[in-house]
Amino acid sequence: MTDPQPANVASSRDSGVVRIALDRPEKRNALDEATVNEVHAALDELTAEPAVVVMESTTPGIFASGADLRELLDRDAESALRRINIALFDRIERLRWPTIAVVDGPAVGAGCELALACDFRIATPEARFGQPETSLGIIAGAGGNWRLASVVGLQVARRMLLFGEVLDSARALDVGLIDWIADRDAVDDEVRRVTEAIAARSWRALEFTKLALRHATRPTDSFDVVAQALLFEGDEKRERIEGVLARRARS
Repeated sequence: MTDPQPANVASSRDSGVVRIALDRPEKRNALDEATVNEVHAALDELTAEPAVVVMESTTPGIFASGADLRELLDRDAESALRRINIALFDRIERLRWPTIAVVDGPAVGAGCELALACDFRIATPEARFGQPETSLGIIAGAGGNWRLASVVGLQVARRMLLFGEVLDSARALDVGLIDWIADRDAVDDEVRRVTEAIAARSWRALEFTKLALRHATRPTDSFDVVAQALLFEGDEKRERIEGVLARRARS
């Protein structure tokens, strides 16, 4: 028998609040397929009844550093067509109940896309938001190309996606990327305040309102999947990611 792999996600449910926390600190919570599958499993187990869903990290100073580059290096067109991250983030956005991302530290690449898939975002002053995919020879194909523009506006999205601008928490609040800022030692109090305010409302009315709000955005997922499939097969993507991994190994 092989030893079971350590869990990459911690989850719990209490008093109408579901908490799903990334727990892969040695990889800065980089999202690999195993972690994505664990988040799906937690959602399967914990969201059948009404609850506010909180996406967070077990580790202060780390939210999610993006996709796991070593796994991403070997993803091909078939991987893109399986919509690994797209399917998870779309599921989070389409959950019947309101969702909150709690961001402390970097939320870059897929980490930023994960936060964008949630209805609300609470950040600490140490939070940072960025979409560096084009520097890796790929695109922000798991929702960043359209969710970002719908949240912060087209010009800010252009600067983040095409120029590589990274937003600190103050700037993110200013452009509407986050909803509230709380110091690290006050985050739990802020989460409690927001979840209690939401849970005091009608769950059925919240559900219908989420359905209505989905009509306000225009997803680009179909295009993103095809574009990402082509980019995943290219030599440039491999060369760029290998370069990043080599620089990390030297540092």
